[in-house]
Amino acid sequence: MNEYELEESRLVPRERSSEKAETPDQQQRPQSRTSLDPTRALSIEQVLSAARARLQRLSPDEAYEAVANTDAILVDIRPESQRAIEGTIAGALVVERNVLEWRFDPASSARLPVATDYELQVIVFCSEGYTSSLAAASLQDLGLFRATDMVGGFQAWRAAGLPGVPPRKPS
Repeated sequence: MNEYELEESRLVPRERSSEKAETPDQQQRPQSRTSLDPTRALSIEQVLSAARARLQRLSPDEAYEAVANTDAILVDIRPESQRAIEGTIAGALVVERNVLEWRFDPASSARLPVATDYELQVIVFCSEGYTSSLAAASLQDLGLFRATDMVGGFQAWRAAGLPGVPPRKPS
């Protein structure tokens, strides 16, 4: 186990006596920069802002049009309990957040049949548009460069009075 001492306002590893041989489990593991320097840690607001800066976020009307006129897929990442309380968008593909990356990574053995191409436009939504921004950025990290989310999430869709997902137009 590592022991630490306080030097000024930070913790530093205490030197161990040379009498004790370290086993591999006892050797100090590398630490991330943020664990050594908490001033480098980002707040969730900063992480969210960085994620959104990468996205071409869509309004509910724009998301509806994209699904109606292109091959875009509207994906509901809310947990079942939240969908049961708030309602759903008929025709939206339900893929809960905890498995999203595995279902849309074209290289994953657990991918959905539709997820065979990195050019797939996935429009993710959650309840209010926060979690979906982080999720869409994560899909972009996997190479799905057209992944985005819907501003305001399900609540904004409902407020806009939009119907279920329109049927796809023939290609």
